[in-house]
Amino acid sequence: MTAGPEHRCAVPWDDGLVHYDFGPGHPLAPVRVELTIALARSMGVLDVPAVELLPVGVATDDELLLVHSPDYLDAVRRAGETGKVDVAHGLGTPDDPIFPGMHEATSAVVAATLAAARAVRSGSHLHAVNVAGGLHHAMATSASGFCIYNDPAIAIAWLLADGVERIAYVDIDVHHGDGVQAAFWDDPRVLTISVHESGRTLFPGTGFADEIGGPAAKGRAVNVALPAGTADDGWLRALNAVALPLVRAFRPEILVTQHGCDSHALDPLANLLVSLDAQRTAHATLHALAHEVCGGRWLATGGGGYELVRVVPRSWTHLLAEAVGSPIEPEAPTPEDWREFVRSRTSGNGPLSMTDGRPATFRPWSADASRDAVDAAIRETRHVVFGLHGLDPVSA
Repeated sequence: MTAGPEHRCAVPWDDGLVHYDFGPGHPLAPVRVELTIALARSMGVLDVPAVELLPVGVATDDELLLVHSPDYLDAVRRAGETGKVDVAHGLGTPDDPIFPGMHEATSAVVAATLAAARAVRSGSHLHAVNVAGGLHHAMATSASGFCIYNDPAIAIAWLLADGVERIAYVDIDVHHGDGVQAAFWDDPRVLTISVHESGRTLFPGTGFADEIGGPAAKGRAVNVALPAGTADDGWLRALNAVALPLVRAFRPEILVTQHGCDSHALDPLANLLVSLDAQRTAHATLHALAHEVCGGRWLATGGGGYELVRVVPRSWTHLLAEAVGSPIEPEAPTPEDWREFVRSRTSGNGPLSMTDGRPATFRPWSADASRDAVDAAIRETRHVVFGLHGLDPVSA
């Protein structure tokens, strides 16, 4: 029996998605996506009847132009063809080195997220996940932070052009979702929420509580800047105290989420101390939120994550399992065939189970809590934006 739309999850996938490759030694190694899909397959996540693997093509210029400028598209093509550095467009930097076929490879990532967006928008699938996506730093005219084209922003812009009137975007990557925020800075139809490590200690140096949107969209940009060292309790408290009440008040038609897993304590590029178990809990929380506020219409992407073996594959396999309605028990062992694949691809050893062994619990936020810097960050964000949504910053 074929699952109805209310039970179906689209997963765009093609081996071409691993061609987004900045070369040896770059932190954004495509093997992390390869290992994720291999683990999901090995654990049976992609065999669940609700799952449909969608083909992936290449985004058209018209689709890319929903967010990026014509000059920038030309610059990306030219750089990929000639290898010539273009600092004005952020191409050829240590973060965004040039590689052959760069335009085609990153256009495929955009096409995958657009395929996910179309699946949710058409009603053929309730959920859709592109683990290769989430390239949230790219700006309209420049590459930034390992990101050439901004696939979540393009997908949101496409949904708006197709008639969706209210979209909420929640970004739990350790880095501020600056490119998506910039794309919709003055657009009241889009609520962007980013829960991230403070820009005082981490790239891109933005994402503070006072960044609340343009004149026509005050309160539509929301940022929680967490101090370095924030662990499970504070990270989950911030997500639940800020993102959930605001999304409920905004009442979006579709929830778009970015699930960068570089908040993990083992990630080499950041300074939070979040566990795999807290990330799994956050995936489930956002899934439940989609069902609560917008009939379950949920588009999710991957994002950052630079502990390639021990963190990214497990976190995003939990995300996929959550989205397809077949969550994995934390204590479940990882399959031996997957661990053997890890050894063959990386010469490393894969983790033995799907958990870090952490309880992933948190103390709910309250206005009189002044125990730590996390509570202060939550209080600052709530004070600045909650009133703009008709919410009480103290008790909502």
